[in-house]
Amino acid sequence: MVVNRDQLDTWCERGILGLVLIILGFSALATGATRAQDFLVVEWLTIALLVVWLARFWINPKHRLFWPLLCWPALGFILYAAARYTQADIEFVARQEFIRVLVYGVIFFAVLNNLHRQETTHIVGTYLLFIGMAIGLYALCQFLTDSNHVWGFERSEIYRKRGSGTFMSPNQLAGFLEILLPLGLAYTLMGRLSHLQKVFFGYASLAIFAGIVVTISRGGWFGAGLSMIVLVVYLVRVRDYRWQTLLLVVAMAGAGYLFLGPARLSQNRIEQLTFSKTEEEIRYTLWREGLEIWKDNFWFGAGPAHFDYRYRQYRPPSDQAQGRPERVHNDYINTLADWGLIGALLVAAVWVLFYWEVFRSWSFVKRSQNDLAVKRSNKSTFVLGGSLGLLAVLAHSMVDFNMHIPAIAILTVTMLALVAGHFRFATEKYWHTARLPLKLAISIFLISGLIYLSGQVVQRTHEVASLVHADRSPNYSEAQIKYLENAFASEPRNPSTAYNLGECFRSVSWQGGEDYREWAAKAMDCYKIASKLNPWDPYPPMRFGMCLDWTGRFKESEPYYHKALELDPNNFYTVAHMGWHFAQLEQWDKAFEYFVKSWSLNHIDNQIARMYLPLSDGKRRDLQAQLKKKGL
Repeated sequence: MVVNRDQLDTWCERGILGLVLIILGFSALATGATRAQDFLVVEWLTIALLVVWLARFWINPKHRLFWPLLCWPALGFILYAAARYTQADIEFVARQEFIRVLVYGVIFFAVLNNLHRQETTHIVGTYLLFIGMAIGLYALCQFLTDSNHVWGFERSEIYRKRGSGTFMSPNQLAGFLEILLPLGLAYTLMGRLSHLQKVFFGYASLAIFAGIVVTISRGGWFGAGLSMIVLVVYLVRVRDYRWQTLLLVVAMAGAGYLFLGPARLSQNRIEQLTFSKTEEEIRYTLWREGLEIWKDNFWFGAGPAHFDYRYRQYRPPSDQAQGRPERVHNDYINTLADWGLIGALLVAAVWVLFYWEVFRSWSFVKRSQNDLAVKRSNKSTFVLGGSLGLLAVLAHSMVDFNMHIPAIAILTVTMLALVAGHFRFATEKYWHTARLPLKLAISIFLISGLIYLSGQVVQRTHEVASLVHADRSPNYSEAQIKYLENAFASEPRNPSTAYNLGECFRSVSWQGGEDYREWAAKAMDCYKIASKLNPWDPYPPMRFGMCLDWTGRFKESEPYYHKALELDPNNFYTVAHMGWHFAQLEQWDKAFEYFVKSWSLNHIDNQIARMYLPLSDGKRRDLQAQLKKKGL
């Protein structure tokens, strides 16, 4: 059988469609692909996507490049991210963040240039709504049964009595579903579909809406509510949609009351509907400190994914600011803190150009209305529903970090590309024939990305496999040490692995064997490496000082504790260890001073201060009494 180029091209297009669908489905079902091992699957699928796209580019001599204006700042941000990560203080952390940006960029450009036909757009939209419906129903079951598990994983206790579907956090589920809700409603009310299809889309929309409701996510409700208000305002102005829209609004309001009415809403759930003073303080503190980090790193930011590490120097002396926040809980401030004004402007340019093109192309995708009835169009349905779903997640991102959840980010760039594909109906100038010079330039760019991403993914796969085994091994055991050493051999730039190895060696040393000094020396070597790889982490110098104290080198250790306090001055843990150092020196007045401060920062789970505070107080009182007795 002879296979011609058109058949090969069709197979490549279907291959790209299948890979995109697998990426979308897997990332959503695998708890948002937030774990390293889950995101690795997405990376491998992205490599396959690059290979098929590159093959299609050369198989089809008529293959054209679709390049609307928003592609320029999108490409600019990818290049900026590549340059910025090479200059970051924590190379490993910045590199992993850049790889995420690269993966999202590949998915965006692949979807934009290969899945712009109406048939493929409809397939992706239907598939996404089916996934959203299934996850929404799962969240509803969690809510009604008070289940606190996701695929067998136990969620944080603070999320009990809230639905999160296949995500570990209800807020993440709300961020995912709110993108799909306007699309489902638009298909139900405006789509050029059969009655059976409309029934499916209507049911899917109600299930997605129920999923959003039972998350009890205020940010999710705000984003979804804003998009629904805009959709309703638009539809009630059109005669043929007016009554259908009002009936659907009533149905959804009834469904919301059914799930959150007095019969279902316990006192605990009612309390979750309002911000507590503590929640407000923590959130506003993160925003304030995020802005402070940005001001000190105005143009280029602190570094990709560096907020969590730089926050420690800005941590306020409050008992509500003792954890690791990871993100700012505001994607806009987080972008400024990590990427600076230049990065934020590039991202903003993508969104501004996107919505400008949506308004500009609307008259071209919307079918004209006559005196008898509205002419339904799936093009206008998808553009309206997709752009409103993106508006919802943008609104929600003011109070959360949606774009740092891989499943939500992947869905966002996919929807962005699918809607942007409709801009071709407004103008032909965005099409570029891929003649040989352009084809070579694009191929070099794709091959470079393929080679770099493949090398990184292979290396990361070996590392993560060892880290997973280490995590499953008994703490500080020989097996755990072996797997951590294998992981560090695979990726010698990961400061966390070096630090964890140091912790293993220190634990063995503290068991007090004859070779405890040798184990302490090995631990200190690891802490040195960890400090070099991550100069903003206070724990390696703190642990280094502890090893010096343990081996009797008290005069050398104090500068390392001061270094730890310099990096994280208001952390109860580093403050407590400074007190522990003075306790080893039997300088009880100083030890008591630091334990008091540590206790004031955290008196709930502060075991060191709990143990040493009364001891140091008693010792210093005894010493004072002895001095008074001697007349000193």
